[in-house]
Amino acid sequence: MNTRIDRRKLLIGAYNLADYARTEAHVRDIKACGIDMIVCLQRPSKELLDLLQKYDIGCCAGGIVPGWWGGDGERAGKLGEINPTQKYIEAAAKFIDHPAVWMIDIGDEPSALDFDRYGEVVDLMRGLFPNQIPYLNLYPNYASVAENTDSQTLNQLGTVNYTEHIREYVEKVGLPYISYDFYVYPMGSAGLGMMYDNFNIVADACRRTGRDFWFIPQCNGRNEDDFTSVNQMRFQAYCALAYGAVAINWACWTKGWWCNNILDDDGNKTVQYEKLQKVNAELHAFSEEYMKYRNVNTHLIGFSTVSAVKDHPAITVKESVDLGFVREVRTEDGGALVVGEMADKDDPSSHALLILNATDYLDKAPAPKTVKFRSLTENVRITGGNLPDGLSIVPCRDGKSGFECSFVLDNCKAAMVEFN
Repeated sequence: MNTRIDRRKLLIGAYNLADYARTEAHVRDIKACGIDMIVCLQRPSKELLDLLQKYDIGCCAGGIVPGWWGGDGERAGKLGEINPTQKYIEAAAKFIDHPAVWMIDIGDEPSALDFDRYGEVVDLMRGLFPNQIPYLNLYPNYASVAENTDSQTLNQLGTVNYTEHIREYVEKVGLPYISYDFYVYPMGSAGLGMMYDNFNIVADACRRTGRDFWFIPQCNGRNEDDFTSVNQMRFQAYCALAYGAVAINWACWTKGWWCNNILDDDGNKTVQYEKLQKVNAELHAFSEEYMKYRNVNTHLIGFSTVSAVKDHPAITVKESVDLGFVREVRTEDGGALVVGEMADKDDPSSHALLILNATDYLDKAPAPKTVKFRSLTENVRITGGNLPDGLSIVPCRDGKSGFECSFVLDNCKAAMVEFN
C-alpha cells in the first residue's frame, strides 16, 4: 500500500479544521503547535491544500467518498447496501489528487457486521486512490455489544465482546494500523481500568499482526467548565506511547464535538493552544529515539491502591517487574508507573523502557516519584521527562550483580531509558 505518511516518525494529528480557520495564519499556527496532520478535513479547497503542503502538513480528507458512522448500531450490517461500489467509483472520477492528501476518510466506528464489506472497500480504495491510505477509526471498548443473536443489529460492536471485535477487524480489514478513540476523563474513576484494558487488547493485536497503533485522546472537555490540563494531555499521550502508539490524533482542533477545543468558534486560539503546543513539543523532542524501538509488552507497576485498575479482571498489576536486561523496576515512594518494554527494531538485543509516572492522572495533587531499577549494564541513557536530579548509577551491593539506578520523574511525565 502506497503512503505519503512517513511511518518511521511519530505522527501527531488533530481532528477537524472548520471553514473559519483556514487562512495562512491559521495553518501557520497548526505547524507551530507541532501538528503533522489534520484528520477528517472536510472537502478541502486547493488553496487550503497548497497551504498545508507549504507548511509540510498532511491531511486525512473527508467528504471524498461516502461517509459512515456506526452511531448506536441501528445501521449495522448495511454498509454495502447504503454505500454500494458505484458510489466509490463515482467519487474517484471526481477526485483531484494533491500531495497534501495523505489519507481518505472511509468511516468511523463501524460494527463488526460491516467488517467484511469494509475489507472490500479497502481493496477497492487501493485501486481507486493509489496515493492515499484509507482511514477507518474504531469504537473504544465501552461501546455496546450484541445482546442475544447474530441477527440483532441495534448494538455498536456487533460482537460478544471487544476482544472479538478487534480480532474480526484484523482478520477482515486489510489496513496497516488500528485506530480508536478513548476519552477517560468524562468516565469517572471506573473508566481508568477500562482504558488500560482497551490499551492491552489493541496493543496485543498490533504486536501480533505487525500493525501500527494509532490513538485518539482528548485535548478538549466534555462540558463548558472542563479544561483538559497539560498533565492530563501528557498522561493520555504518554500512556499510549507506553503501549506502542505511533500516532496521536487529538480531539479537537476546531469544533467537532464537546467544548474548549484548541480554537474557538471564531477561529481564535483558546487557552488550550499553549497547553497542546507544550505537550506536542515534548513528544517530538524524544520521538526520534522512541521510534527506533517497537513495543513488546507493557507493565503496570504500583497500582495496588487504585481499585479501578487492580480489581479489573483483565488487568495484571505488579509491585515490580524483572525483564532480564533490567531487574526490579519499581517506585521508591508508592507511585504508579506504566512501563512500556521495547526492543530495537534493527537489533532486538538492544532494549529500552518508556516509563510514565501515572500516579495522579486527574492532575489534582501532582507529585514527583522516584523510579528505581537494577541494570545489568552501566551503559544506561535517559531522555525526556523532567529530571532535576539526573540519573543516579551506583554498583549494586549485597551480592547483587549490576548497577542500582534511580531518577525522579514528575507526575504525568515520561522518560525513555535505553540499555546498550
